[in-house]
Amino acid sequence: MKTSPRWRQAVVWLHVVSSVAWMSQALALVVLMSSGAPAMAERLDSVLLAPMANVSAFTGLLLAGATAWGYFRHWWVLTKFALTLAQLYAGIFLLSRALRASADTSVVAWQQVAGASLMASALAFQAWLSVAKPGKKTPWSPSAKPPAAPTWVFVAGIAAPVVDVAAGITLGYPLPALELIMLIVLLGFERRRRRRRAQQPSGRTPRSAPAASRPTV
Repeated sequence: MKTSPRWRQAVVWLHVVSSVAWMSQALALVVLMSSGAPAMAERLDSVLLAPMANVSAFTGLLLAGATAWGYFRHWWVLTKFALTLAQLYAGIFLLSRALRASADTSVVAWQQVAGASLMASALAFQAWLSVAKPGKKTPWSPSAKPPAAPTWVFVAGIAAPVVDVAAGITLGYPLPALELIMLIVLLGFERRRRRRRAQQPSGRTPRSAPAASRPTV
């Protein structure tokens, strides 16, 4: 199945926009907490930053798994993958919880300001990785270059975050349900299918070796 460049570019566009939004909102958290406005910082985190972080992480993982870049073929992709997971864990289980406590007590700890600053710095570093693409391939890089996923994967990559963000706005809290389901189920099966296809022989008959020159009489 062929891949539509427009749908793939649409996922790239959504990834860039959501990543820039995530970084700018992390900087806004630093400003709000430094100004003594933890309630506004907590509101920004729950209404805007968390959904943008989910969309950015989802589209980044989708692009890695649904294109020839892969998750473990290049060091810069693997580094972004590890940083994204660490940021999501720290943001959900550490920073967001601390912001809710600060909104109730109106007291901001310096660790929260430092955490938001590190988040923005890590996102800026990931943006540099995407542009520079430093380093060579990893030792786990397969010899065969996997083909891109079919168009429906990228269409679902646009639809899933749109539905999840709309559901989050309706329910009042971020809910990356379809994004998580797609990454675990659809992309997992698609990745294995493309890997098997890449390992299959092409079916072309190899060219015969050049015939030996006839001996001269």
